[in-house]
Amino acid sequence: MDMISFGTVFLELVFGQLHRLPAPGEEVFTNEFAISCGGAVTSATAAAAAGVLAGLCTRLGDDLGSQVVTEHSAAAGVDLSPSSRVDGATAGITVVLNFDDDRGFVTHLPPSLAAGEDAEIERWRSVVRAERPAWCYLHGGRRVPPFLREARALGCKIMLDMSLGDERERDALIECVRLADVFVPNAAEVLALTGAPDLATAVGSAATWGAQLVVTRGVAGALVASPDGSVTEVAEGVQNVPVMDLTGAGDNFAGALIAAMIGGASVIDAVVAANAAGSRAVGMLGAVGELAPEITGAGWPLRRMVVQDAAGVLAGANQPGGWSREKR
Repeated sequence: MDMISFGTVFLELVFGQLHRLPAPGEEVFTNEFAISCGGAVTSATAAAAAGVLAGLCTRLGDDLGSQVVTEHSAAAGVDLSPSSRVDGATAGITVVLNFDDDRGFVTHLPPSLAAGEDAEIERWRSVVRAERPAWCYLHGGRRVPPFLREARALGCKIMLDMSLGDERERDALIECVRLADVFVPNAAEVLALTGAPDLATAVGSAATWGAQLVVTRGVAGALVASPDGSVTEVAEGVQNVPVMDLTGAGDNFAGALIAAMIGGASVIDAVVAANAAGSRAVGMLGAVGELAPEITGAGWPLRRMVVQDAAGVLAGANQPGGWSREKR
């Protein structure tokens, strides 16, 4: 297998541009809505679209989100053989509200995810032994270094990502970066992780951790920094598209980057292809775009079920700490 993406998957309910977020007790309306899916399936989808054999290693349950991810993966050509099948709910549910060219999230994670995290990462190790993928893509964390060491020992290359908030486990994340071949944070994330006062200083600091550093900057493209101190700005590939939703742009970038390097491209040339993939992603609602009617139940019956299932998630928006911002 060319690459495997490891991690959690999400069912996404994506609402288009709002003039403002609702206050408690208020209702706002938008004409734009899509059902999508995201998380680890996003980078695998982008890699498969670029022509490589891409797999997904996650837990799939008997919930609606897992069903949607399964059907999307079949349509997108993502190999689910590295994934496990379990009873119960395993997919997160995320409501994405787009406003002022940014997003707010309300996310529910099934309790079983946290409870089984150690066992799942141990299963990742058995998957990488069996599959020996050329590339592994995943987010860093304190439980991840043993997996990274084993993958490297087996000859796999590692592309590591992070989300805002991961910097709370800074030491563990930097340990993961030191075990990776390529580290692909966005500008806000690398600033938070390093604590640097500006992006140039942050890039210089993170580049010393050993991995090839690729920092995404949205419409400005990406910065490629090497441990030797050289920094290259890459704006080629960025497309001028109306921004619908930023969700999943980083994962689409990463999947396309891996695919281009598997095809023999240099890091700089691969970033050009990745910039194009990231641009396409922001021009659609949802991390992988709006799902086809055959996946979403030919329209409103499934949409009604999804919204009803997510009622508790939406209610969380009125609770302290209910909003979060995450790259998926």
